[in-house]
Amino acid sequence: MALEISVAFPPSRAAIDHAVMAEKLGYKRAWFYDSPALYPDVWVVLALVAERTSTIELGPATLIPHLRHPMTQAAAIATLVEMAPGRLAVALGTGFTGRATMGKRTLSRDYFERYVRQLRALLAGEKAEVDGKLCQMMHPAGYGPARPIEVPFMFGAGGPRGEAFAREQGAATASLNSGFAWSAPLFFGTVLDDGEAPDSERAAETIASASSVRYHATYERAPETLESLPGGAEWKAAIEAVPDEERHLAVHAGHLVDAGPIDRSTLDLRAAAPYATFTPEALRERLTGLQSRGATEIMWQPMGKDIPRELKTFADAVGLTDGEMAGS
Repeated sequence: MALEISVAFPPSRAAIDHAVMAEKLGYKRAWFYDSPALYPDVWVVLALVAERTSTIELGPATLIPHLRHPMTQAAAIATLVEMAPGRLAVALGTGFTGRATMGKRTLSRDYFERYVRQLRALLAGEKAEVDGKLCQMMHPAGYGPARPIEVPFMFGAGGPRGEAFAREQGAATASLNSGFAWSAPLFFGTVLDDGEAPDSERAAETIASASSVRYHATYERAPETLESLPGGAEWKAAIEAVPDEERHLAVHAGHLVDAGPIDRSTLDLRAAAPYATFTPEALRERLTGLQSRGATEIMWQPMGKDIPRELKTFADAVGLTDGEMAGS
């Protein structure tokens, strides 16, 4: 089976046009992040994309449960199901920047699993107890699709318990896991022009936010290991010079859009560029490797100042015009 090639965007007005272009180029899905301290509202942007497209599948990746009441989330899903029938998929997770930018840790598995069960019960038209009271989707005809509302779900699995819950729920996983019929990890990288050096200024600037996000994620998950990354000690010292009550804001500045001020002042982003730069041949090899480890789809995020260029060169490199990844 061919590896499905999808695209992921931080929500923005420009990303609406980019999703339209992605549809024309043959990308499978357009995913949009849910991180309201960083980007516009994911559901508003998805609705605008739905009105401008007709075939590309759409979805939020990943929704963070604490940001919306289960009923609010269910109503948003219902709205997109009605606007783009058969095109919506829904990914949920325990949180990264959707919580970290507010100074919070990831959600507990208990919270996440309870929320998912409540949400899916509501979409099925059932009564669900939320905060001690029964709730039910009561939308009259003409105010939403009839229940049950069925959409594919994907979870950020997060280890053995997360994988077991995904299997229980019949959901896919957003991480590399063998044994799932649908597994879609996030992927970053830019395709080099003929003869372009991996550390060229263009390449370094294009994937600057991919280079720096390694430090953001490491600081949140295993800060004691930062010294093992190039410039990690200097970056950590600069971050920890920021007052504790606002440090979480500095850590994630520019997340997946541009390198933040501390990233640029402490890291050699040009030296970091080669890890996310590929010739077309090397890119195909990397994706084939991901497929061999269980990926059935990738969520690739185009980065930098020329997103149309990134969308076109990536599509050409993986053979989207042929309907499948070249060499898969």
